Amino acid sequence: FGKYAQAFPEYGAERSGAPMKAFNRVSDEKILIHSSVENPDVVVVIDDTLLSPSVVQGLSEDGTLIVNTTKGEDFVRAKTKFRGKVCVIDATDIALQEIKRGIPNTVMLGAVAKTTGILSLEAVQRKVRLMFEKKLTPEAVEANIRAVQRGYEEVSCSG
Repeated sequence: FGKYAQAFPEYGAERSGAPMKAFNRVSDEKILIHSSVENPDVVVVIDDTLLSPSVVQGLSEDGTLIVNTTKGEDFVRAKTKFRGKVCVIDATDIALQEIKRGIPNTVMLGAVAKTTGILSLEAVQRKVRLMFEKKLTPEAVEANIRAVQRGYEEVSCSG
């Protein structure tokens, strides 16, 4: 990406498959802090059943909320009470169409690239290719690249 990145999950005592938080930092400078993110610039929600005001806790009105949902921006605002930039995309459906599995992660990467400008579409696609080319078939790699592209193209925002 040409940037420094840090990612880590935060698991509770819940069973496997339960909701969890993951934190990511992206910076032009080396990242020296190793703690939870208290005031994020961006919140990404993969499952819209988890939407509540607590999801956007610490997110300023200058921040961005990106949600995988079929229900639209009004639904997201009603559930979260967030008044800043809200972006929605049906990432699960795109994932089913492109990679034939209901795993929306690569679609959401494209949406994050578009809505935040933190990373370029090309940088995300290059990284996805690098990460997957030794693990997946060439067809599956290209399907994930298309999923990123569609996430970038199909996300819609207001606010």
